[in-house]
Amino acid sequence: MIDFFAKTLSDFGINQDTVPLFEKYANELNLFNSAYDLVGADSVEDILKKHILDSLAAVTILKQIFEKIENPSLLRLADVGSGGGLPGIPLAIAFPEISVTLIERMSKRCAFLENSVLALGLKNVKVLNIDVEKAPQKSFEVVVFRAFRPLDEKMIKTLKKLITENGYIAAYKAKKDKIIAEMSAISEFIPSWSIKPLNVSFLGSGKEERERNLVIIPEI
Repeated sequence: MIDFFAKTLSDFGINQDTVPLFEKYANELNLFNSAYDLVGADSVEDILKKHILDSLAAVTILKQIFEKIENPSLLRLADVGSGGGLPGIPLAIAFPEISVTLIERMSKRCAFLENSVLALGLKNVKVLNIDVEKAPQKSFEVVVFRAFRPLDEKMIKTLKKLITENGYIAAYKAKKDKIIAEMSAISEFIPSWSIKPLNVSFLGSGKEERERNLVIIPEI
């Protein structure tokens, strides 16, 4: 599995030197998963494939977004409803030059996140134990989330308060038809958005949900 994982990282343009960090993170998730209910997986291999690679499938698109932002070396990214640190921790490993804030309201999950950040030696990551509605406003150039809440009117208004001028919201979603229905219901609040398909061929041909998309919402 590690060889396959490393090959997929290379396909994503991520340095294979990061493999030990990702493997260590997967082991942390697996060790504490039953206690903290962090991810839907029952093995390190499942975590690497279904959660870490799934989080990293957006790196090419996110890199394009980062390059549009003034002073990308000072870029601040927030992962809201971070849970076990997905996608925030994988993105922090893939992009060590950016600052990543993991926003999570549950204290026990924040304890896991703090421990993981320390164990992995991630100097570019901090954890905020707070409801997303109380997170610092206009503080992030990019806000991401995965397996969090539906994109409804309240959620959009909350997230748009977090991003800076010319910032972006990037939402990890599954089926395109469901995304279109969800976004159509809030079109009056979002004048511009786009769907970017993600390559998740690493999920194989099993019964897993194999359609992944990234919804990009610019601050306008």
